[in-house]
Amino acid sequence: MLNLIFVTVLSYIVGSIPTSIIISKLVKGIDIRNYGSKNAGGTNVFRVLGWKWGLLTIILDALKGAFVVVIIARMYLDNIPFNNITPFDDFTLIQIICGVAAVIGHIWTVFAGFKGGKGIATALGFLITIITVDMLLALGIFLIVVYLSRYVSLGSLTAAVSVPIILIVRENIFGVHIPGYNTILPFIIALSLLVIFTHRKNIDRLIKGNENRISLRKHK
Repeated sequence: MLNLIFVTVLSYIVGSIPTSIIISKLVKGIDIRNYGSKNAGGTNVFRVLGWKWGLLTIILDALKGAFVVVIIARMYLDNIPFNNITPFDDFTLIQIICGVAAVIGHIWTVFAGFKGGKGIATALGFLITIITVDMLLALGIFLIVVYLSRYVSLGSLTAAVSVPIILIVRENIFGVHIPGYNTILPFIIALSLLVIFTHRKNIDRLIKGNENRISLRKHK
């Protein structure tokens, strides 16, 4: 049990690394939380510092999710201290626990007053190691929506909603066997709802028509 607590807490700490704050201070000597949307996420870095630094932030945030799944989960050496009734093997279940902890850390980071980003990039990095095809399809949807609308928040919300739909369609309509489908689907729905919750202010701005669009030009 102590080993499980250890990898979970460590995953939370890795997820809590405030990438956007670190990059904004190193690049321009500012706290990104005082500019733009005041959100400590890659999109705000994109808006304030330009697309290169924004993209770097998003990639690093995604790598946090992938790192805990690929590396930290392997630090778990004990047997699971509860009956594993899921169709996943024990290691995959530990990966999911670590991934969720990292997403929570990103959203509620201990290093920045428990106010971090919105969890999209970290969730992508984590889930792409578990349901690769579905997440790549959702990523494609995200890119298309952002390209057409210039709203990153709309792309994020659309992608979050699309993941469980993609799972359902692939499993039930196209007959693709997705390992652990009946277990992963409720979990994905819950995670999608969490993403919608973290974007509640963006949803309000989208409805009111005053959400900020992104630009590839660097802001001076």
